[in-house]
Amino acid sequence: MPRGDLVNLPAASEQRAGAASVPSAGRINAMSVDVEDYFHVSGFSAVIDRSDWERLPRRVDRCCHRVLDIFDQHNVRATFFVLAWVAARHPELVRRMVADGHEVASHGCDHVRVDHQTPEAFFRDAEGSRKALEDISGRPVKGFRAPSFSIGATNLWAFDVLAEAGYRYSSSVYPIRHDHYGLPDAPRFPYHPASDGGLIEIPISTTLAFGRRLPCGGGGFFRLLPYALCARALKRVNSTDGQPGVFYFHPWELDTGQPRITQAPWSKRARHYVNIAKMEAKLQRLLTDFHWGPIDVTFGIH
Repeated sequence: MPRGDLVNLPAASEQRAGAASVPSAGRINAMSVDVEDYFHVSGFSAVIDRSDWERLPRRVDRCCHRVLDIFDQHNVRATFFVLAWVAARHPELVRRMVADGHEVASHGCDHVRVDHQTPEAFFRDAEGSRKALEDISGRPVKGFRAPSFSIGATNLWAFDVLAEAGYRYSSSVYPIRHDHYGLPDAPRFPYHPASDGGLIEIPISTTLAFGRRLPCGGGGFFRLLPYALCARALKRVNSTDGQPGVFYFHPWELDTGQPRITQAPWSKRARHYVNIAKMEAKLQRLLTDFHWGPIDVTFGIH
């Protein structure tokens, strides 16, 4: 079990200024977006070399603007975990996020998994991306999400590194069993994982069924499973557990026109492309059926 005590969340009335930008009725859940392009995906790393990134057509800008438009239609504010690589090439996109009232947080510099780095290299990645995003956004960057949820049992030292690099919170743990990521013994709800007790880890949402943890916080699971099942699970987090849900997705999940990486193994392509054509409609419904805010507002992180 990862070390750390569960965090007592503030009541809605105690959440910091800025909560007025999200719907006030009902429990507010945390909406988040991992801002990366289709060719950054870890599942394609065996067939797309980093040296090829600059020659590939970028689609993250148009996809993110579409996401921002959708959020604006629903009066939703969210947290955008942005790769510094993307921010450097699309600074106006980051500035629109800020202008629209969203939180900008870090997804690292260039999507290197944390479990592929030494503590020293990860510190440079975490601190460097934070400073780069702060320079572009003009706002303090409080949060970090590890690429591919790559903080697990073998690299719990990463939480101490994040605290040292100046972060207030992480949302890097998906507390399930998965062949690509996961820390199944981690707490399901916010806890303090770092040795100094300051950093807060805010896991992606799961629900309990038949004695097992099941994912209900977005990603490929949301595209694959029926909407009613996902919504029911998220409602259980709100009503039975009495906790805000934490949901995430990627802009490329709405992009039906993205290039197909045909040289990738079938299993990787299936995960990446499954039900992409249905994603926007499901997201629109999710934004209508639940109340959403950025992570910092939802969890009262100053």
